[in-house]
Amino acid sequence: MIRGWTSGSPQKTRLRNKRPRGGPLTWRETGAGPAGETGLIAANPLIWGDVVLARKETPTSYHLSVVIDDALQGVTHVVRGQDLFWATGVHRLLQSVLGLPEPVYHHHRLILDVSGQKLSKSTRATALRTLREDGAGPADIRRMVGL
Repeated sequence: MIRGWTSGSPQKTRLRNKRPRGGPLTWRETGAGPAGETGLIAANPLIWGDVVLARKETPTSYHLSVVIDDALQGVTHVVRGQDLFWATGVHRLLQSVLGLPEPVYHHHRLILDVSGQKLSKSTRATALRTLREDGAGPADIRRMVGL
């Protein structure tokens, strides 16, 4: 956690995103990206610009939090939705800069509503419990995420 924000403090703390040293960054993908990308994927964190690590109102960013949390817990395989596929480049950059281990990644299709929007807590979408109550079984849920 970043402490000591004062009235004169910057509003954000950023990681200056420069071309990584030590060769190109990659990750091992066992799922598929939005266009079917799989296998060894070249990470391009430069497309994100300088990465926000913390804000005055949010002591740590999602990117920094998940990278550190995964390393502290000894996570070896990360499973996420395809909407986070390209954010993996930022995660690989942070892992490299912080000297953290590189997990294997698996990105899955998202469950979408009838209008094509992803089901998400942030949009108060249908919960897994509700899908089950409406009769969706394990095979139905697996099919929805492409397993």
